[in-house]
Amino acid sequence: MRCVIARFPFELTKSGVLDAMKGVKPEEITGESVLIGRRAYPVKQVGQVVTRQDRRDFTAGEVVRAMTKLGFTCRGLPPVTAPAHAPDPFQRASAMLGASAAA
Repeated sequence: MRCVIARFPFELTKSGVLDAMKGVKPEEITGESVLIGRRAYPVKQVGQVVTRQDRRDFTAGEVVRAMTKLGFTCRGLPPVTAPAHAPDPFQRASAMLGASAAA
């Protein structure tokens, strides 16, 4: 499949991506990720390995688009949820001073 990443054309195949990522240890995922085989890789790491370009030269969206077209599963970060009930500042200060919560 022909795709453009960082204004450069690439001819990528699913088997080519699998071969390129074989033996590559996944880095810590801090953003979007791609499932390749049984491992999840950061999108930027996959883009760097597959294109041999610096990570600053392309966006995660370009790689996600290409990997999705090749049939790989791409994931974003799960949404951060706020605590169900955050204590008000008085309750928080009282808890830090060791006072029991008043009912």
